[in-house]
Amino acid sequence: MSLASKSLGRRERNKQEKLDRITAAARELFSTHGVDDVTTQQIADRADIGTGTLFLYAKTKGELLLLVQNSSYVDALVRGRAAAAGIPEVLDAVMAIVRPVVECNRTQIDNGRTYLREMIFGDPEEPHHRDALALTGQTEEAIVAILRRDESVGEPEAAAQAHIISAIMFVSMAATVNIGSTVDDLLQDIRRQAEVLLSPKKSTPVR
Repeated sequence: MSLASKSLGRRERNKQEKLDRITAAARELFSTHGVDDVTTQQIADRADIGTGTLFLYAKTKGELLLLVQNSSYVDALVRGRAAAAGIPEVLDAVMAIVRPVVECNRTQIDNGRTYLREMIFGDPEEPHHRDALALTGQTEEAIVAILRRDESVGEPEAAAQAHIISAIMFVSMAATVNIGSTVDDLLQDIRRQAEVLLSPKKSTPVR
C-alpha cells in the first residue's frame, strides 16, 4: 500500500470517527432535551470538536436532526423488512414495515415532527436531506415488494398504493391533532386507511 493510500485511509477513518461522535452527541442531547432546546455549540462540545468542524458535517441544527433520525430510520426499516418477510398476509406485512418507522419517529414526539418538517421543507441539496428522502423511497420500495406478492397487482398500481400508504403514515405522524396519540393509536389509524386502499374493489351491478 502506498503512503498516499495509507494517508487517505487514515483521513477517512478520522472523518468517520468524528461523524460517529457528532451523531452520538446530537442523539443524546436531542433525546434528553429536545431539538429546540439544544444548540450546535452544545453538540460540538459534547462531541469534543470545534463548531467549524461540526458545520463540515451538517450546516444547520435541522441537518443534524436529519443525520440522527436517518440513522435510527435505517435500523427501523431493517427491522420492518425482517418482520414482514415472515408474515404471509399482505396488510399485516405492510404494517410490519410501518410499525418500527412509527416507533422510531415517536421516540421523542417533538423531534419526530421536526424531522418530518425538515424532510419536507429542508434544503434538498444537503446530503442528510437527500438521505432522508432516499429512506422514504426505500420504505415505499419495501411496501411495493409486499404488494407485488399478489400477481394481479402490477408495478404501477403497487407503486401508487405504496406512495399513498407512505403519505398516510407521514401525515398521521406529523398532524398536530395526533400529538397526544400513542404509537398504537397511530398504527390503528394507518391500518384502517390502508385497509380501505387495499380492499378489493367490488363492481357496482348495472341496472
